[in-house]
Order: sequence, then structure tokens, then C-alpha cells
Amino acid sequence: MDNRANLTEYVHTIVQTFLQAGVQDVVISPGSRSTPLAYAFSQTQAFNTYMQIDERSAGFFALGLAKAKQNPVLLLCTSGTAAANYFPSIVEANYARIPLIVLTADRPHELREVGAPQAIDQVHLYGNHVKWSVDFPLADGYKETIPFVERHTGRAVTLAKAAPMGPIHINIPFREPLLLDFDYEVQPSTYQQSISGSIVASQSSIKLVEEMIVNTKRGFIIVGELSGNFSKQDFWVFAKSLQWPIITDALSQLRTEVPEECRHLLIDQYDALLKSENFKKAVNPELVLRFGAQPVSKPLSLFLKEYRPAVYIVIDEDPLFRDSLGVVTHHIQSIPQVFWNDVNQVQTNEILNIWTQANSIATEHIERYIDDQQDEGAFAGKLFNLLPDGSDLISGSSMPIRDVDTFFNQTTKDIAIYANRGTNGIDGVVSTALGIQQARKRPATLLIGDISFLHDSNGLLVSRFHETDLTIVVMNNDGGGIFSYLPQSKEETYFEKLFGTPTGLTFDSIATMYQAEYFAVDSKEAFEDALTTPKHKDLRIIEVKTNRQENVIAHRHLWSGITEELDQLWSN
Repeated sequence: MDNRANLTEYVHTIVQTFLQAGVQDVVISPGSRSTPLAYAFSQTQAFNTYMQIDERSAGFFALGLAKAKQNPVLLLCTSGTAAANYFPSIVEANYARIPLIVLTADRPHELREVGAPQAIDQVHLYGNHVKWSVDFPLADGYKETIPFVERHTGRAVTLAKAAPMGPIHINIPFREPLLLDFDYEVQPSTYQQSISGSIVASQSSIKLVEEMIVNTKRGFIIVGELSGNFSKQDFWVFAKSLQWPIITDALSQLRTEVPEECRHLLIDQYDALLKSENFKKAVNPELVLRFGAQPVSKPLSLFLKEYRPAVYIVIDEDPLFRDSLGVVTHHIQSIPQVFWNDVNQVQTNEILNIWTQANSIATEHIERYIDDQQDEGAFAGKLFNLLPDGSDLISGSSMPIRDVDTFFNQTTKDIAIYANRGTNGIDGVVSTALGIQQARKRPATLLIGDISFLHDSNGLLVSRFHETDLTIVVMNNDGGGIFSYLPQSKEETYFEKLFGTPTGLTFDSIATMYQAEYFAVDSKEAFEDALTTPKHKDLRIIEVKTNRQENVIAHRHLWSGITEELDQLWSN
């Protein structure tokens, strides 16, 4: 075969192997060196292909797709610094356990490290932030090359999906010319499939947990963000049987679609409750059972570090289990579902009523707060109450996710909640939201701060190439609102310059640029009108003007009111 025939067979082999392995989505950024693969993916109609000019935003858009689908998504870019722009999303995917497969086109070996243009060292570019990295051979026509790329492509998909899921990097060099034979008859890959098993706890470990539960009268369950797909129904059968308090991070997906008979078990105000010293003493646990990641809440983390339960069991599919607090006493490597299906023990719980009563008190305070106040928390609470059944919420980091944790009360509505909490960064949030909405095909709302929105305004480029149904609520407090809650805020001489970083910008011009509907509001009445007005465009931006200093005062007044009532109630 000639060079064009070799190249055509080579790239279609890669594409067909991905397709047969169950990959459906590829996000492409334009560039010359990646031309052969871009053509091959575009020719293969079974793939969903997405375009994003900005590689950093493309990475987070793909991450949003993969986060929502829990299935590998491909990223494709040209050589050089384009590949480096993927790094933030790869780091997030690594720590958040998201299956991305990054395809970086590269110069051929003879053009590496010799001063050739758009050539950087791309081999192992992402270091330990990917689960596996491989440098493919050239499309040289050698008889062993095709079997090699078939099987390594299959390995990439298997590794990306294997628990714990994560990113993979394939570096693919191409020698010019880069054009394909478009009349090529595509052949199926000779590599058929890889069948992976689940990491399942042994019967002895299940029995151990059951025995610990039987011997515990003061215990509770924590559920953080979970990897992979899971059955809510199975979890609530388990919870109903156990009758223990369930502390649910907003990202656990368990604050929504809550069965009526389990609502008393669900503790969604723990962040506020654990600011009370007397309450913490009253619920001091003997045993904690955690599924998923450690929740967002700092008061919960401080509580666990201070009281250090005698038994703290983490169910995690990764042998490198997550324990940033240094309190875990038992790690069981398993998917959570096994315990929900097999552990069936009911034991009197002495602290369930305390948790339930306190949660009701905090909920009453928060509901009054949402009705009475005009700060960011009240706006966020109003937003959450108005979210329609069958929609999704994506939260930015910093203050938005903390307001979700505080003000998103349990509901029977079908609402999924997402955020990038692998590394808690503010980058790529707009793109992630667009990716999630594209994957789920449901109305979505993004709650984000002004600095984070500016950080990824390029993410809106995707809306020029693909339809969306996204409402973006920007809390514009003119700066980094989260820092106002930290000790740095007391150093007034340097605070605004180094941390507050006010820009004085508003977002009407960005809305105009992207032909989005735009509302600027400064009252809850106007905010509700903007949220409930029927959409006339795919993209809507609602800018809410708030004040950083007033937000801090209002939030702290809420927490002190809850703490005062709890301290009085459990004064002994």
C-alpha cells in the first residue's frame, strides 16, 4: 500500500476499535497535525462529534460529557501547546475519577527535539495525572502496527473505565502528507471486546460490617460524590432497613427523589448543625460508615477530626482510599452497591432522633432566611426551590457549592447536581456545564460566581456549534467572594488587591456576543421573574448583583441563629 492507504487504514482502525469498545463521543479542536483522525471520526456517523476551538475549554466540555455519561469521552487536538491546554481538565478527571481519553497528534520522531515548529515533548506529557500513557507508532505499513494500535486502543478504553475510572493519554505521531482516501471501505477492528469485572467486597468483610453495626448504638452514614452508576432505590431500601442518620453531600445525588418514608433519615443541614459545640457532643458517634468521597463541608471534616470515631469504615473501589482527615480505621475495597444489597441489620440508634430534630430546626431557619433575606444565599435558595422537575443543577466551586450544601434542601423532584470537586478549581466550570447538558439532554442551570465565569467565558464558544438548553446564574459580587470568609479578609491593606480582585465588569456584552438572553437583577422578585420567564433562546444569562460584605454578615447571622438554638436545646 502507498502512504495514503497506510494512513487511512491506520486511523480508521483506531476509530473502529474505539467504536466497538463502546465509546460514542469525541471532542475535537481544529489543527493541522490531527487532520487524519479528525477526518476519520467525522466520517464515522456513529460517533457524536463536538467542536470547541479553545483546547482548555474543550477539555472541560469533554469532562462534563464523561461525568454525566460515566463513559469514556475522547479529546483530540493537534501537536504543541494545544495539548498542554488539556492539562487542567486532565488533573480534574484524575482526582474526580472521570474517564477521559486524550488523543494528542504529534510530529514524527525525526522532527522531535530538533527545533521543528509546533513540536514539544508530548511523550508522558501529563505525568502521573493519567492512569496510563502510550506513544503510538507511525502509520508505516509494517504488518504488526495495526494489531498493536488495535489492542492498545482497546486497553485504553478498558483502563479508563476500570475502577477507579480516570484519564488515559495516547500520543499519535503523523508524518505528512496528512490526507486520507475517502473511498476506503472501513473494516471492523479485529480486537472484539474487553470484559471487566466489578470490585466486590468479600462475604467476610460484609459480615464484619454487619457485626460492627449490631454492636453500635451511636452511628451514622456519610454519602459523598459517588463514581459510576448506582441504584438510588437500592440505597434507600438499605437506609430504610438500617434506620441510621444519613449525611448526604449534595453531589451524592441523594438529596433529590427522596422517598417520603426515608425523608426523616436524610440529614441535609449538617454543615450548619456541626457549628454547634453542644450538638456535636450530643451526636458524638461510635461508628461512621462512608460511601464515596469526603463531602464538601468543612464543619463535618472538623467534627470528624475532633471526635475521631472509634470505627470509621470507608467503602471505596480504590486501594488508595480517600482519607484526607486521617480518621479511617477500616477500608473495604468494593463498589458500594454490594453493601446496600447484602447488609441487612436493624439496630436501635440513640442519636437518630437528635439528628432529625436538629435538622428540622435548621431547615426552619433556612426557609425563613430564603424568604426574608436578599443576599447570595437567599438568591441561591430561591433558585433551588424554582428548579423544575426533570432538570439538572451544576455548581461552581468556592461559594456556589457551599450555598448548594447549605440551601439545597431535600426534595422529591428529579434533579441531578454536579460540580467539579476533584481538585475544587474554578477553571472550566462553564464548559463542564455545557458538556453535562449536552450529555443529559435536559434543561440545566449553572450557578457560578463572576470570577469563575470570566475564567471560562471562552467555554460559551461551544454554543455556537451545538444546541444547548442552559441557564447561567452569575452571582456578581465583583470579586472572589469565598475569600471574605477566610482569615485573609482581616488584612485590609492587601485584601482587595490580592484576594478580592474586583474587576468592575458586568456581563451584558458577553450575552450579546453569544446572542444569549440576558437579565440583570438585584431583587428576589426580579430574579424569580427572570427564572420563570419562558426561554426564547438556547442560552440564558441571569446576572445577580450582590455585595460581598453583606453576604458574609448575612450568612454568619444565619449560622449563629441556628447554633444558638441548638446550644440551648442540648446545653446539658
